[in-house]
Amino acid sequence: MGQIEGLHRRSFGAGRREGLRGVAGLEMRAMAVEFPEVHGHPNRLPFEGVLTLVDVASDKAPSGARGHRVVLSRAAAEAALPSLLGMAVDYKAGWDGHDARQKCGIITAAELDGNRLCVAGYLYARDFPEMEEKIQVEGSMGMSYELADAHVADLRASIWTLTRATFTGAAILLREKAAYRSTSFRVKRRSTADARGWARMKA
Repeated sequence: MGQIEGLHRRSFGAGRREGLRGVAGLEMRAMAVEFPEVHGHPNRLPFEGVLTLVDVASDKAPSGARGHRVVLSRAAAEAALPSLLGMAVDYKAGWDGHDARQKCGIITAAELDGNRLCVAGYLYARDFPEMEEKIQVEGSMGMSYELADAHVADLRASIWTLTRATFTGAAILLREKAAYRSTSFRVKRRSTADARGWARMKA
C-alpha cells in the first residue's frame, strides 16, 4: 500500500489530474483534492485501500449485475476517476454489503496504478468509533465500488464489460464478501511526522 501513501505526498494541485511514468514504464493516473491542514483533527482518520481491479473479471457478480461477473475497462476507470473524489465510503452492519445511507468517510484521492484502482481519504473516526477496532484486523477488510450510469458493452455476454460509468461511492466490507477478493482497506494512524502530509491531502 506504499503507492497510495505516495499519492498524498506528490505535488499535484487540488482536483488536478496527472499521468506519471512509474517503475518499468507503467503509467499511473492520479487525482486528489486539497483539504485545509488541521493538526490532530479528532474526526479525520486516514484510510487507504484498493477499491477494485481494472481489465480483470470480478471473482463473483457484484450487486446489480444480474448474476454476471464484470470487468471494469481501463478506459472507463480512467474516465471515471474524477467522479470518485468527494464521494462517501459506507458500511453495512455485518460487513457484508453496501448501505449508502451509512456514510462514514470521504474519498479524497484516487490513483490507477497498473491494474489496481487505489483510493485514500478519511473516516469520520469520532462519529463512528465502533469502526476502528473492526477494520484494524490486518488483511480482513476490502472494498466495493458503487456505480451509476454504467454502460455494458454486450448484455448477452457471460461476463459484462463496463465501458462507461460514474462512481457514486464505495463500501468497506469483508474481503471475502467483496466482488473482488484482491481489494483491501486499512486505516493509518498518523504520527507527528506524517500528519502534515495527510492533512494537506496533496497527491
